[in-house]
This record gives sequence, C-alpha cells and structure tokens, in this order.
Amino acid sequence: MSTTVEVQVTVNGQRRTLQVSPRLLLVHLLRDQLGLTGTHIGCDTSNCGACTVHLDGEAVKSCTVLAVQADGAAVLTIEGLGQENNLHALQESFWKSHGLQCGYCTPGMIMAAADLLERNPDPTEAEVREGLEGNLCRCTGYHNIVKAVLDAAPVLRGATEVPA
Repeated sequence: MSTTVEVQVTVNGQRRTLQVSPRLLLVHLLRDQLGLTGTHIGCDTSNCGACTVHLDGEAVKSCTVLAVQADGAAVLTIEGLGQENNLHALQESFWKSHGLQCGYCTPGMIMAAADLLERNPDPTEAEVREGLEGNLCRCTGYHNIVKAVLDAAPVLRGATEVPA
C-alpha cells in the first residue's frame, strides 16, 4: 500500500506533479515542497487567514484544504500575484498606504482582498471590512489595510496608478 498519492496542480501558472501524503495540507505542500513561503502559517485553526491563497479563483485558507483536494486545480499564491519589480496594485497600495506593520498577515490579507475586488470591484468601506473578516491582523488596527484595498480598487478597474 502506497503512503503517497500523486497530485497534479498548477501553482502560479506552472503545472506540477507531486507525490504527497494523503493527509498533507495544501499550505505545507506550498511551503515545504514548493518553497513558496509567502503563504504563512499563523494559527493552524483557520482563524487568522495568514495562509489564504486562491484555489481555482476563489480565496481559501490553505490550512483547511488537503493537497489531494487541489488535484487538477489552479493555485495562486502571493508569489504569483506580483513580482518584485512588477507589484500587483494591492501590493503597491499596501506599501503606499502603510497597510502593514510586521507583515505576517499581509500575504493572506492581500490574497483575500484580491478575491474581494474580483467579486466586487467598487466596494464600500463596510464591504471591505466584511470581506476581510476572516483575516486577522494583530498590529495595525485595520484602518490602513482598508484604505489600501479601497485605494487599489480603482487601479484594478483601470486607473493607471495607486493613489498617494
């Protein structure tokens, strides 16, 4: 009897075939097997959202998904959202709006915000706060995070740069 299962998953646009334990969580596949450490492990209970990624276009907490459940799926992590010299509008906005302090929650927060703005390109402040409810920040008090999301929204709708 095999102790591993083959999974095929497209991560940040790259198709990968991997052997995984049937009990391996997606967050551990990303971090430990693929070296994508931008996806953080914050609580191991699905409360904090630090491990948020997109699975087939929907934000999920990767600590709640088994790697075998991602077989055949597309996964987008913070590393695939933007690059160092070509930041995604949300990454740029978090930087300009001081939407981070320690930065631990930031990747998950940005991935949750990207999902929110995909579903609702012009949210109100209340809708941003509700959309980020499953992601915790223990440093900032959320004001600048919400501002960053609101500032990035028009850019993602077609404006040319993040507001100052």
